Order: sequence, then C-alpha cells, then structure tokens
Amino acid sequence: MDMKSQYKGVIDLNCDLGESFGRYTLGDDTAMMELITSANVACGFHAGDPVVMQRTVSLAIAHGINIGAHPGYPDLQGFGRRTLSMTQEELRAMILYQLGALQSFARTIGVPLRHVKPHGALYNTAARDERVAEAIAQAVLDFDPSLMLLTLPGSALAQAARALGLRVIKEGFADRTYQADGTLVPRSHPNALITDAATVAARAVRMVTQHKVTAVTGEEISMQVETLCVHGDTPDAMGITQAVRQALEGTGVRIIPLGR
Repeated sequence: MDMKSQYKGVIDLNCDLGESFGRYTLGDDTAMMELITSANVACGFHAGDPVVMQRTVSLAIAHGINIGAHPGYPDLQGFGRRTLSMTQEELRAMILYQLGALQSFARTIGVPLRHVKPHGALYNTAARDERVAEAIAQAVLDFDPSLMLLTLPGSALAQAARALGLRVIKEGFADRTYQADGTLVPRSHPNALITDAATVAARAVRMVTQHKVTAVTGEEISMQVETLCVHGDTPDAMGITQAVRQALEGTGVRIIPLGR
C-alpha cells in the first residue's frame, strides 16, 4: 500500500495552557507542548498571570507551535467555569483587554497571535447565546480580523463569526462527552470528562476519519472538525495526549498546526 492510500487527512491538536497562577501550578505545560501543535494561552482573567503568560508564550515559540488567546470570564476563583451576566459592551471590552494583554508578550518576542478560543463558561455560552457570540466575534474582528476563531461546529459563535467574515475553525473534544444537539455535557455532570486514554484515542480517530461521535444518549452525531482539544489539567493528560497522537498517526492522519 502506498503512502497516498494510507493518508487519512490532517488535524491540529490544541491545548489550554498557561493556567497556573502565582505559586500554584496547574498541569505540565512543557510536557504538553511536546505533543500538541497549538497552544491556547490563558489571559489572566480565569487563570494565568503576567509572568505565566510570558513564560507560556516563550515555551510555545521554543516548541514551534501556534499561539492563541484563551480569554475567559473574570472569575479566578471559579476558573472561568461560571457564567457571568454581562452586557455586550462589557463582553467586547473584556475580550479586547485579554487579547491585548497576550499580544504584548507575543509582540515582544516578535511572533503573531494565530487564533482565539474562548474558555469554559464563555465558550459554552457563546455556543448557544447569539448576544454573547456576537460580542466575542466583534471583539476579534476589531482586534485583528486575520485571527482564527475556534468553536463548536454549528454553534452560535460560528455563525456570528462567519457573518463578520472571520475564519472559523471547527473544534472537537475527544476527552469530553457530547449531548445530542452537539454541545458539550456540562462539567458539573459526573460523566462530562473521559479519562481513559484508549477511549479518548479511539474517539479522536473516529472524529477525524469518520466525522462522527457518539452522544451520551447513544445517538450518532456528525462531527466535522479541524482541530481537537486535549486538556492539560486532566489526570494523566500527557499519557492521554500521547495515546491520541499515536492513534491518529498510526491511522495515517497528519498532525500539523492550524493555517499551515
């Protein structure tokens, strides 16, 4: 069998990083950067601080991976996983503030930001709430219209971003469970996160090569994705990500950064 017949497509692997704060360390960013192709760097509102942001950007550049902003609600105590009631003006300003903060470190090193991926409750709210989605998309457009925006396929954020001419990157989650409508099962549910490496790897391969995932209801969902998220704060995150990468490459999938 020749190489062309073995080729099963391409995928980006992204991870939420830079989520340590002060003396508190969350995850092993250095180890994860050996395995991924895009880093979503926390911008100080849900996690991260200026020193952590600077170090994370430098680490990403040293590993040759894309740098993206990972803005969230201003909720350090809740890790950005609690929805806050905000006006569109507040939402837009909040996003711009965080993008500007991260860009200052990237610009100092001389590299561009490549993408934006909202965090936690902001990500999930924007998937279904048109008002929140429009505020986020407008902020990204105003800041830099060349930035790619990561979101769930078919989400309100995807629709709002496309309406403004932004490039939307459809994101999948191999280590999270899905509801029948294609949204993620809330983190408050006990079955929201999958931690078995073999199961996560098998789901990743199926999503990339067959464009399908099984919902918690047992229904088959169409899932066309361009990037897969692996979570750096999951127990044995490195082992899970290694299993995902090996399974994808073993199936003939090429793993490359977004936009390359």
